[in-house]
Amino acid sequence: MILPEAFEQYIKENKLLTPDDRVLLTVSGGVDSMVMLRLFAQSGYRVGVAHCNFQLRGQESDEDEMLVAEEAARLGAPCCNRRFDTQAEMERTGESMEMAARRLRYAWFEELCREQGYTAVAVAHHADDSIETFFINLLRGTGLRGLTGISTQVGRIVRPLLFASRKEILEYAVANKIPFREDSSNRSTKYLRNKIRLGLIPRIREISPKFTALMQRNIGRLTEAQQFIDHGIERIRREAVTTCEGTEIIHLERIDPAFPRGFVIYELLGSAYGFKGDVIDALCHALDQQATGRRFYSREHVAYVDRGTIAVAPIPDDDACCTTVEYGAARSYCGNSVLYYEYADIDAIKEFGVPEQIAQVDADKLHYPLTLRRWQEGDWFVPFGMTGRKKVSDFLTDAKVSAAEKQRQFVLLSDEEIVWLVGRRIDDRFRLTESTENVLRITKEIV
Repeated sequence: MILPEAFEQYIKENKLLTPDDRVLLTVSGGVDSMVMLRLFAQSGYRVGVAHCNFQLRGQESDEDEMLVAEEAARLGAPCCNRRFDTQAEMERTGESMEMAARRLRYAWFEELCREQGYTAVAVAHHADDSIETFFINLLRGTGLRGLTGISTQVGRIVRPLLFASRKEILEYAVANKIPFREDSSNRSTKYLRNKIRLGLIPRIREISPKFTALMQRNIGRLTEAQQFIDHGIERIRREAVTTCEGTEIIHLERIDPAFPRGFVIYELLGSAYGFKGDVIDALCHALDQQATGRRFYSREHVAYVDRGTIAVAPIPDDDACCTTVEYGAARSYCGNSVLYYEYADIDAIKEFGVPEQIAQVDADKLHYPLTLRRWQEGDWFVPFGMTGRKKVSDFLTDAKVSAAEKQRQFVLLSDEEIVWLVGRRIDDRFRLTESTENVLRITKEIV
């Protein structure tokens, strides 16, 4: 493969860019993005470079920053760099490192596009990244859409290297003396992607040497199948969905009974409104039980079961987003977050000093079902480490929580008692003690 020619052909065939586009190249200093920078510099597109220094690897991060700036200057591309206090952001939001870094960098890229007139943002994902994403989603549980790998284009984000393998990119860099740096974290098996990249895929490649090319074809066929489904779902949407005063009504009796109802509902609710698979499963169970009035939440929408129909509307600002958590539930959703529930014996608990996005409480003190809702005026609890009760409103004020964050604050209750001011502090009455035998560990993650 002649990489520059294949690069330009891929952009042309997929209509990723036009000659009038001004492209922001996201360059980390790794081999993929440094090759992308060289290819764009040779292609004649108007480009600029953006580099994020997340300050997570000390001198390594600073050396990445220097390399990108030097290569961009040598190729005549304007370069912007931003340093993020990623660790502080993780502590503030309770996000994982990957989630915090992703949110920070994409928000900055959008800012640069607005301020400097970039019309596209190029990201250096390649074919192997897409294959790894396939396996990540497969292992976590997904529908067909999650098996289609990484999209070539989403909005102004374009991925012009998805045609090439990691091996082809590395060989091109070496042959053309393109400087690059290797992120030491890529060798760590701490992360699921690296476990798949370093452990699973090499084993499969031993069995199937043409694994990468084979998976590219598989993902291509799955993508075409999803496109076919999308077309069919849009036809069903036109026939079965009506709108009334901002609420969309899915009329289930208008869906051909020959179609698998649960799958159609999954596609209708997941693609347009962002509902997760297990939430849709619970909604379908409520339909089967004719549980009129039950409410289910995605990040921005609420769905109501209503006498054989499903009503979907944006979550109003004053909606308490009240949901129940049954014993044994694996997860539940609150606003833009998901809570994961794990039960353990006290002897299995290795860490007692946990960050704010994790709660460890005495499971035997809980009365099910639990209630998860937004906090309300008059709510109070006994913050961990204190003996007296405190109003939630006063706790949030003392913690200097912004008005917007206050509006998004959830509480988890057992009967009428707050167990956890979610993401901030557990109630002292549910803390682990010397007599605790069973523990419920709850982890909050931003979605």
